[in-house]
Amino acid sequence: ELYFKHLSKQKQKEVMEKNGSNHKLRVCVATCNRADYSKLAPIMFGIKAEPQFFELDVVVLGSHLIDDYGNTYRMIEQDDFDIHTRLHTIVRGEDEAAMVESVGLALVKLPDVLNRLKPDIMIVHGDRFDALALATSAALMNIRILHIEGGEVSGTIDDSIRHAITKLAHYHVCCTRSAEQHLIAMCEDHDRILLAGCPSYDKLLSAKNKDYMSIIRVWLGEDVKPRDYIVALQHPVTTDIKHSIKMFELTLDALISFNKRTLVLFPNVDAGDKEMVRVMRKKGIEHHPNFRAVKHVPFEQFIQLVAHAGCMIGNSSCGVREVGAFGTPVINLGTRQTGRETGENVLHVRDADTQDKILHALQLQFGKQYPCSKIYGDGNAVPRILKFLKSINLEEPLQKKFCFPPVKDNISQDIDHILETQSALAVDLGGTNLRVAIVSMKGEIVKKYTQLNPKTYEDRLELILKMCVEAASEAVNVNCRILGVGISTGGRVNPREGVVLHSTKLIQEWSCVDLRTPISDALHLPVWVDNDGNCAALAERKFGHGKGVENFVTLITGTGIGGGIVHQHELIHGSSFCAAELGHIVVSLDGPECLCGSQGCIEAFASGIALQREAKKLHDADLLLVEGMSMKEEEPVSAAHLIQAARLGNTRAGGVLRTAGTALGLGVVNILHTMNPSLVVLSGVLAGHYVSAVRDVVQRQALSSAKAVDVVVSNLADPALLGAASLVLDYTTRRTY
Repeated sequence: ELYFKHLSKQKQKEVMEKNGSNHKLRVCVATCNRADYSKLAPIMFGIKAEPQFFELDVVVLGSHLIDDYGNTYRMIEQDDFDIHTRLHTIVRGEDEAAMVESVGLALVKLPDVLNRLKPDIMIVHGDRFDALALATSAALMNIRILHIEGGEVSGTIDDSIRHAITKLAHYHVCCTRSAEQHLIAMCEDHDRILLAGCPSYDKLLSAKNKDYMSIIRVWLGEDVKPRDYIVALQHPVTTDIKHSIKMFELTLDALISFNKRTLVLFPNVDAGDKEMVRVMRKKGIEHHPNFRAVKHVPFEQFIQLVAHAGCMIGNSSCGVREVGAFGTPVINLGTRQTGRETGENVLHVRDADTQDKILHALQLQFGKQYPCSKIYGDGNAVPRILKFLKSINLEEPLQKKFCFPPVKDNISQDIDHILETQSALAVDLGGTNLRVAIVSMKGEIVKKYTQLNPKTYEDRLELILKMCVEAASEAVNVNCRILGVGISTGGRVNPREGVVLHSTKLIQEWSCVDLRTPISDALHLPVWVDNDGNCAALAERKFGHGKGVENFVTLITGTGIGGGIVHQHELIHGSSFCAAELGHIVVSLDGPECLCGSQGCIEAFASGIALQREAKKLHDADLLLVEGMSMKEEEPVSAAHLIQAARLGNTRAGGVLRTAGTALGLGVVNILHTMNPSLVVLSGVLAGHYVSAVRDVVQRQALSSAKAVDVVVSNLADPALLGAASLVLDYTTRRTY
């Protein structure tokens, strides 16, 4: 790492020498509307804070200068930025032609401005038609372009505009790994792509705990409480204006019926926006006691409003991007954001063609709290972008180079040339130890921490948080970007809510425990929780024998007996999250008593506790020790002593192991006749001792059609931690309603 940092500093020094030791990079930031300013403002503040490196020129155009949209250029002045040029570029109209004319008007006016400013580089954001005019002008005038948020996918004409700007831009700052891969697939130069995250997240992640009640009262009224109001923001879809107007009408009808205080923001300047405003006025929204209709809310206040809302509804990119940082429920309507990466807080209503469908979505989402999502940033975008700007060599040829297929496997580097590895924090809650590990996407355990598992709930939760915080801090030093936290624990778990419902007797004070909320709040990361048997199955599916197998079962053989079932590539949880309690399959009506209270369970025969029980019986009868074995006087008898005795020829110990293996084999036969998997994976410390016996029982007892199953021993060193990591690394973030 030190070596690469040295290279980075050396490169910056060389760039400064080539650019001229006293030359400051002249940066022109052009902002068109309230939305793009929220992304550009953090970068502008960063540039302004380093006058020894940069000169900043601000150009304002588009809807910033329209009274109907709040004259939002004033917030730029309030942020103490000098506006070099104001360009009135919006041609008022009701249709697509007005958008085209607005682009043409901007193209007419911009050359004179750029001739006067002569910037070294222009920063352009996003996918609006105004931004296309900016990029076109700069490209034709041989001005380097840095494009923010390229490579993303969404619906409507915005997709085409965004990708057109990408082809004009010389440098790219993207927010997600997928966006980065899209840019590479579009043949953009790897060395000119920076995966930085969204600049607005630098402000978002530090904003939630600020005073918010006064802001809520100002915009929604004195009687409104947090989580008891809705924020609505919906824009016209320019490729289907008529349908988007109808959808907006249905949305307002649903909100009126839902009867909650609602803040409605006016739509963007787009074809169809005036018709949407007319719909609002026709329904009396501006005078309705439950609604507050506004043209603009300052971004800092808007953050607080969505962070503490009961729900956000509409089709704004803010809903699927920024709002996920707070876990606020979002209802995304229509196709405007189709293809965007989203957190689990987003419920998509693709075809919002009835009021009832939207109303039902409101009933499902309102008032929920989801894990915080950091898909679009980790709060450190601006420092990365400033380093990237400083590394630009103005002596390099202006002409773009395209990297045509085949595309290399390597991905772009951050500005320090340190490759950050996508990773997960994995937590394993065992009966004895509490373990936390940093696990990479490839299943490598980068770093592991182990402590004794405390006996009380408070001490245990405190230790989990402490170890997770320590591991998350260390992840920065080992170049790992933590995507989330996965927790593997014994007992019955509700993975949807992140709650341990009932624990095993081995973990005390661990029932009805919400693990997701405190850990997500402390780390600002999404958190997933599942049963240890299910986690072992996930580990096999991603890293082990189960990779690519459609139907398989994993059995854990350890202190207890557990397992997980994967059917058609999906983990089965069951109606009450009790599926795959394989250790409690009964294989003998008069067998030994199990910890669950029943008799004859597999666990009562084949678990580590069961073997320890039988070892004690033999030892008490002086039938355990054989030649070659010795025990200290105070040493407790364990399953390991039984296994050692069997290996040294103790026939009684060997008989206990055969009985245990037969019981496990009968359980496997029952599983084969119920689920018909093609693979059974035995995992855990006892797996190697049982595999032969299980295979024999399967061949003797299973139906001929089920005998072809493969019974194998897991080759994973730590399935519990790898499975917990898989919860994070394999989690699908898109939901469709």
